Amino acid sequence: MRLRDRIWPGLRTRGIWLEFALALLSTVAIGAGGATGDRGPVSVAVFTVLTVAVFVLTLTLRRRAPFVPFLLSALLSVLSPAINGALTVLGYAVGRYDGRWAARITAALTGMLVVARPWDGGPAGEQFSRWLGGAVLVLLPGAVGIYVRTRAQLLAALRERAERAEAEQELLARDAVLTERTRIAREMHDAVGHRVSLMVLQAGAIEMAAADPQRVEQLAGQVQTAGRQALDELRQMVGVLRAGETEDAPLAPQPGLDALARLVDESRQAGMAVELSGLPDGAHLDPAVSRAAYRIVQEALTNAGKHAPGAAVSVAVERPAGQLVVRVVNGPGHAMEPAPGGGYGLVGLGERVRTLGGRLTVGARLDGGFEVEAELPA
Repeated sequence: MRLRDRIWPGLRTRGIWLEFALALLSTVAIGAGGATGDRGPVSVAVFTVLTVAVFVLTLTLRRRAPFVPFLLSALLSVLSPAINGALTVLGYAVGRYDGRWAARITAALTGMLVVARPWDGGPAGEQFSRWLGGAVLVLLPGAVGIYVRTRAQLLAALRERAERAEAEQELLARDAVLTERTRIAREMHDAVGHRVSLMVLQAGAIEMAAADPQRVEQLAGQVQTAGRQALDELRQMVGVLRAGETEDAPLAPQPGLDALARLVDESRQAGMAVELSGLPDGAHLDPAVSRAAYRIVQEALTNAGKHAPGAAVSVAVERPAGQLVVRVVNGPGHAMEPAPGGGYGLVGLGERVRTLGGRLTVGARLDGGFEVEAELPA
């Protein structure tokens, strides 16, 4: 470490020149006092040594340890009152750079005492003038230093609080983006996964109906329609993910209970035996609850088509007082091999239902089938 960094850590060249200027100002004040005959009983040589010592102490320790040069200067001023000229700069330094109140009070009392010099006696008016001079030379600069230090600390605290608030706001924004992306991924899983599941069922039906060209043509058209719908929904979801903060990605309205009949009809066209009962009027439902109910039925139908192909499925929607109950039950199927899947569909449904304050129950039945039941606040 260079000598400059040891004496003035963290100071730039401009700050170092300021330290030189203040030390030189103190030296000039001391010299002016000595020139007017206020150097006391010491000789010129001793006075010069004292002046140089105060200059060095002020230059090197005014910021790092201001109490040390102030106390030494105050003690040296007992020998030569002209040294009092350095107490103004050093008094400000104690208030500005030393946060210890014990050091501040000690410096104030010591400075007042050596400036007033009560041991010299004299008329009361002269003694009062010396005490007043001590207040001006020591107490006033010290009070200004304390004020500047307190203001700097307050500004630093406000700046830190603002930076912390900005960082927290950024974290909240990131969390909101992550939440939205998770929601989009869940919607993509529900919508696109259902379409693809229907396409798989319809492709299997094509194989079964190979001897009926008219039926094959009908099923092939349904596969094409489901594929186009899946691509459209996937394009909309990816558009949201790619959209910037100022861009608006096109997104179709999310389906609710009013689209449940169409969903069941699409499943029937894909070859599933689905029965829908008790469909209530969803116009007076919370849109979030209506969308959740639709996604629950959609995911349950998708799972039934994947894991229990050929099984009969019943969808029941009831609306008792203050609740919306959605129940999807499928019987045992005849899947030849385990259907691929990440296993996150039901997990996402559970999170969706919990967010709305409802309850989701899923599990296998004794007859080998599967049941999904959700209770949502209505």
